[in-house]
Amino acid sequence: MRSTSTQVIPQKAPMKHANSEVSTVSVETDTDGDHQLFFVTSYSDFDKLAHGPRGTEAKKSLYVYRFHPSDGSLCLLNVQGDAETVVNPAFSRYHPRLNVVYTCTEDCFENGKIIAYKIGPDGSLEQFGDAVDAGGTSTCYLTIDKAQKNLLAVNYWDSTLAVFQIDFETGALMGPMKSMYDPKGGKQMVASAKKDGGVNHSCNDETTISARQADPHSHALVLDPFVGRVAYVPDLGKDLIREFYYDPEGKIEIELNVMPSGLCTGKPDGPRYFEFHPQYNIAYVVNELSSTIAVFEVDRHLLNEINAAARSGENMIRFRGRSTLRLVQSISTIPSAFPTTMNTCGRICVHKSGRFVIVSNRGHQSITVFKVKTKGSKRGELQNVGCYHTRGETPRHFQFDHSGQYLLVANQDTDSITVFNFNLSNGELKYSGNEYRVPSPNFVCCCPTHQEDDTIQSSSEILSESMVVSSSAVDAYDGSSCSDSEDSTVPVHRGQSSEQSLKEELAQAKLEIEALKKLLAEKV
Repeated sequence: MRSTSTQVIPQKAPMKHANSEVSTVSVETDTDGDHQLFFVTSYSDFDKLAHGPRGTEAKKSLYVYRFHPSDGSLCLLNVQGDAETVVNPAFSRYHPRLNVVYTCTEDCFENGKIIAYKIGPDGSLEQFGDAVDAGGTSTCYLTIDKAQKNLLAVNYWDSTLAVFQIDFETGALMGPMKSMYDPKGGKQMVASAKKDGGVNHSCNDETTISARQADPHSHALVLDPFVGRVAYVPDLGKDLIREFYYDPEGKIEIELNVMPSGLCTGKPDGPRYFEFHPQYNIAYVVNELSSTIAVFEVDRHLLNEINAAARSGENMIRFRGRSTLRLVQSISTIPSAFPTTMNTCGRICVHKSGRFVIVSNRGHQSITVFKVKTKGSKRGELQNVGCYHTRGETPRHFQFDHSGQYLLVANQDTDSITVFNFNLSNGELKYSGNEYRVPSPNFVCCCPTHQEDDTIQSSSEILSESMVVSSSAVDAYDGSSCSDSEDSTVPVHRGQSSEQSLKEELAQAKLEIEALKKLLAEKV
């Protein structure tokens, strides 16, 4: 259903899963061949956050669902995570090769924690190893590097970036952090946290902006998918995209360049997330405060030059002041008549097909879908498909299922997850009829079960791939081996297609054909 209204659509039926104290639900093994789980996290202590949720504080902060692709429904398998020990888990990363999910906690007053769980096909979560200190406050983003040797963490409140070693075979976190970068240079924060009289970072008025933009606020870290040597960090506080050199030892120590995240209109942009297109030399940045998407052209030749210099052991200082990005478009995520001060953007995602870019609007309470232009000099730029009401308030996060045919939206302030059908031919969203009660959901992580006999690369294969990238291989990259952005931020080689993956591709093709048939029938 299309909507540009901020009014919450009344629910016509009760939520399907009420929040209860049930710890684990016994279910029969799924027999449809699609073992797809969703790991959902919830806020549990609002006072420790920079922003101000208006929903219900969770008593248990971790939920696991089984997803049924036949109708887009979910079955609750597990609820765990004591609210006092797993406080405000707010971002999760599924390992691209192992059945391991990492989550991090968000707290303005104490350093965040990074926790690793083994996730079973029955929805069980087994923490392995101790929680690791994230090295900073309000941890908000996790990235796994190309070699699958390191986990990189972003701390929003104090803006620090940290690197942690992970065990290649098991995915376990290997002790304290390896390296740290502080864009403040060790200086103290200027602004106070909300609990100490500071502003509520959920707001977008002038008073809030002047306070929150007094400090840098790193919000994400994405490694380039071509050579894996440049880390892109949106700084929400300073309206910048920072470009760092990520060295082969897993360290971030050299800032190569800073780039405005938008048109420099004199008003704040607030860059939040950064995403690469899977086929084109294009990257997208969602600007939280200006409700825009900035489209950047990526300089592949400069990335190749940086990679060649890294392999030769050259001093990377010579690349300072040279950006790999060039702004080519800025487009609004909300209707032109809607006040920007009443909205802040949430997540941005490039559909796995590469044909659509999707963003959430917190305030306008919508998902906006853009079609990616595929021809001519404007290839990679965006045109609006439409805005769709999320049937709830504050869609902080959303996630596609593994097929890309269903979209799950976490409506933080109305304690719900809503499932939509995604039209693969035209990008339109349609409410599936499935809604679920979850207290203050903030993140939805798709976890397709990795089978033991899947095409798993050996340690030596992946390490050699990550350390020696030939120019021809880089030039040939088309993004086809990229996993979903919530699995990994770098390409992951999948090997030859298995019989199961071919079946999945055939099933998806059939669904696309049916969608096209329906579209043609509607036009007739």
